[in-house]
Amino acid sequence: MSQPTLSSAALRGGAPADVNSDAAERTYRKAAWRLLPFLFMCYVVAYLDRTNIGFAQLQMKQDLGFSDAVYGLGAGVFFLGYALCEVPSNLILKRIGTRATLTRILLLWGLVSVAMIHVSSATEFYLMRFLLGAFEAGLFPAVMYFLTQWFPNKRRGNALSMFMLGMPLSGVVGGPLAGWAMHSLQGVWSLHGWQWLFVVEGVPAIALGLVCRLLISDSPAQARWLDEGERRIIVETLRAEQASDERTSYTFVQSLGDLRMYAMTAAYFTFICAIYVIGFWLPTVLKGAGINDVRWIGLYSMIPFGISAIGMVLISRRSDRRMERRWHLAVCAWTGAAMLALIPAVHANLALSLLVLSVATTAIYVTLPLFWAISSTYFAGTSAAAGSLALINSLGLIGGFASPSIVGWLKTVTGSLASGLYAMAALLAAGAVCLLLSVSRKALDAGSAARRHKKS
Repeated sequence: MSQPTLSSAALRGGAPADVNSDAAERTYRKAAWRLLPFLFMCYVVAYLDRTNIGFAQLQMKQDLGFSDAVYGLGAGVFFLGYALCEVPSNLILKRIGTRATLTRILLLWGLVSVAMIHVSSATEFYLMRFLLGAFEAGLFPAVMYFLTQWFPNKRRGNALSMFMLGMPLSGVVGGPLAGWAMHSLQGVWSLHGWQWLFVVEGVPAIALGLVCRLLISDSPAQARWLDEGERRIIVETLRAEQASDERTSYTFVQSLGDLRMYAMTAAYFTFICAIYVIGFWLPTVLKGAGINDVRWIGLYSMIPFGISAIGMVLISRRSDRRMERRWHLAVCAWTGAAMLALIPAVHANLALSLLVLSVATTAIYVTLPLFWAISSTYFAGTSAAAGSLALINSLGLIGGFASPSIVGWLKTVTGSLASGLYAMAALLAAGAVCLLLSVSRKALDAGSAARRHKKS
């Protein structure tokens, strides 16, 4: 049976729906409850599967004889595979749709995550991490593009923050889950605890891939679960927004000449470097504070991630209310940088370490929904959106390779995390300055990208 589409009369008729009307509120609430929980779960599982190595390495390094440098490089190789495959994935997205793209991504990365149990050497470790990144490539910008097809700019920041809550909440769930799997399943079926961790956290991706086609509709016009009036509200609201910014002809090739896209990429690189300092090294910081039992490391890790989840919602909503993203992002980045630099000074005190880690995690994690609200607004309504957002994400995610590799190498050389933390703090602070100077408030006005292109 073919999917429903809006009738031609509905597409032509009447003025654009009022985005603030009661009917619009009910429609967008319905769409959010249908789409965002599934996308949120995808991101929870994605972040678990890319960062569970931070817990696994507490046993894996000893079992397999890996140094901190080997671990850091293996953790980072994920992002090389991701960067190489992301743009092709999202250029294909426009042909096959978000639903088919997400199904492919979820199934393949889940299978690779489970296959990590067979790693026995550094070469195999690097290869499997590379494949995990290659198969997960495209998830994030696919969701970013998907949200621009459903939510107008006024509602997109909150939708982004709901989706991206998956990152800190994966830490709330993942820490205790990792501690339980690595302790309680040690030796079951002759597998190490770290091997069970990959199985326990890889299977949910496969399950989500199997149900994706039942829950996701590529566009509002194809959604069976909306009635015609609801589809009309969403389609006309987005059409009116896109018509007002006059950028539908702004192509991916044209965006390659836009210097602001590269400035956003550079800033995003620094934010990602800081994100994965937290993601890959937080268990090590807690161990350095005197916690040796992996179960307690998992439980204590809930605190900074849980606080950051609350902070992400509150700060993103404040940004939405004020329709101001740039300074919210900059202040959070500078706060996160200060906290990263403070970690070595408090590392021997568990209470102070948890306090500093909580502020750092909150400030750093909230940079991501704010950044993507800025970049998706800049490209919204253009044919460049999918490819440009993918390019920003894939190049910026090289920070996920650089950060653990640099920090791991410095830790191996110096025996301490301090120098790596100072380097990442400086990068993060510089990234905020780069974004403020290159992307002004005026540059985010509707139609600015295309108008500048036309003038040039």
